Amino acid sequence: MTYRTCVDNPARFGRSQCVGAHYGLTPRLYQSGETLRVGRVSKCGDRMMRAALYEAALVLLTGPRVRLSSLKVWGLAVAKRRGMQKALVAVARKLAIVRHRM
Repeated sequence: MTYRTCVDNPARFGRSQCVGAHYGLTPRLYQSGETLRVGRVSKCGDRMMRAALYEAALVLLTGPRVRLSSLKVWGLAVAKRRGMQKALVAVARKLAIVRHRM
């Protein structure tokens, strides 16, 4: 239901990867000359949808009753390399992409 209110027309996105930026799940970039700094999540999208995706990612990665899936294995590998907070945002972004492709 939240998805339907946030994305009224899914066809307006040329690629599914653009959905992550629409929800504010991509890093904020600062470029000046040769300097490129990647910051925190941009948070430019809908707050409720971002929260719903984040909670779904939290349940997927930390829930004991969730079966092992390729997304969970990938998310746990990201958590091992980068930390749980970054892994949760990455899995939330992937969930948004998968939801758009459906």
